[in-house]
Amino acid sequence: MELLITGNSTPTAGNLPARASSAPSAESASIRSDVDAARNTALSALNNDRFRVMLEQISDPRASGALMTMGADSNDGAATDLKTALSRYAENSE
Repeated sequence: MELLITGNSTPTAGNLPARASSAPSAESASIRSDVDAARNTALSALNNDRFRVMLEQISDPRASGALMTMGADSNDGAATDLKTALSRYAENSE
């Protein structure tokens, strides 16, 4: 899977033409800011190699079985606590 971003083909709330009849309200400015932040976050994620690799892995049809079986085993009653999960995440992030 290859993601190619060539430009902004659709306008976001930040670059839509303003209505001539009314001044922008604080609410519309907040929405515009939220949309721009979401767009920047999405572009950042798409340009992140680790995120791209993860998307390739989970979009592989062969991975669906493994993803379906992930989770805590309800038979033994064991669960991973937050500290253990964070530790494992840190180990895998290095």
